Amino acid sequence: MADTSAATGLTVQQWDSNFFKESLNANIFKPYMGTKTNSIIQIKENLTKKPGDSVTFALVNKLTGAGVTGSDTLEGNEESVISRSQKVTIDQYRHGVRIPVLEDQFSAIPLRNAGKDVLLDWNMELNRDHIIDQLGAINGTAYGSATEANKDIWMVDNADRVQVGALVSNYNVDHSLALANIDNTDDKLTPAAISLMKRKAKTASPKIRPLKPRKGGVTSDSYILFAPSLLVRDLALNTAFTQANREARARGKFSNPLFRGADYIWDNVAIVEVEDIPVDTGAGAAAIDVAPCYLCGAQALGIAWAKRPQSIEEQFDYKDKQGYAIRQWYNVAKLTFGTETGVDTGDLKDHGIVTGWFAAVADA
Repeated sequence: MADTSAATGLTVQQWDSNFFKESLNANIFKPYMGTKTNSIIQIKENLTKKPGDSVTFALVNKLTGAGVTGSDTLEGNEESVISRSQKVTIDQYRHGVRIPVLEDQFSAIPLRNAGKDVLLDWNMELNRDHIIDQLGAINGTAYGSATEANKDIWMVDNADRVQVGALVSNYNVDHSLALANIDNTDDKLTPAAISLMKRKAKTASPKIRPLKPRKGGVTSDSYILFAPSLLVRDLALNTAFTQANREARARGKFSNPLFRGADYIWDNVAIVEVEDIPVDTGAGAAAIDVAPCYLCGAQALGIAWAKRPQSIEEQFDYKDKQGYAIRQWYNVAKLTFGTETGVDTGDLKDHGIVTGWFAAVADA
């Protein structure tokens, strides 16, 4: 009698599906991903069902008009929806391991499974690092690779959505000179600075669309602040912040899906510690270290997937060595919009992010 076994192809597909889910769930940014335009990180998988090398995101700005009241005429007083688009081009990312069959026999642990586990970790870290890189990107170029001239142009175009230290007056069109205004006494991340960044998001032109959660007792406009560990450390030591979180924090907010991964909440801004956000060494006053943080609203980033992570197995050297690989076709991009009339790519502004820089002096 012949035994029935699962088809190899189906087994691989199920493993790939589980791999994708585990990789996403292990990513600190997972709670903020979604397919809707209200998501902080909007996902599009159009290319998984049709050929192509890019996905276009439609960026929708918030309405600013007052509308009409009573019997006033609406016809002729409508407000046009201001929208732009951004194309995100996908690329292939892959990695692999090769394990001698004999070593798998000798090992006290199953090396094949271990190989798949490290590929899962690599894929998760790849997605996380791409998101962090794009949060700080200068018009599509990673911050560390952007020239000072490019950073200066970005500072000018994003003047209404950049905060340097505690004071608005710290801003300078010269990026390096702006960061040099940050000192380790007055320019740490504080509750007041978070509220200032939130006000900037609400008064920017165009405004940064807030998130509008409907569950968990939070119905007002909300934002998410991604901040590195040193900034969160200083915030947690702030006396006003400590007292507010101890005595006055509204109960039940952490049940909201948007706030569930938050470390703290201030002024309806969820603060999420992201330890891998890089420090800008020696850029502040007296050569202190500074670091960015990102207050995000809707459509801050976009992820385009053409092929979800796919596992590949290969044998080499007369089946003496077994290889395992993972690949995916996708890309992450900070969503930006052009402010030139009728031009999507001229004088770019970050669509859904207020970027702040604060002191990030290492522990003594």
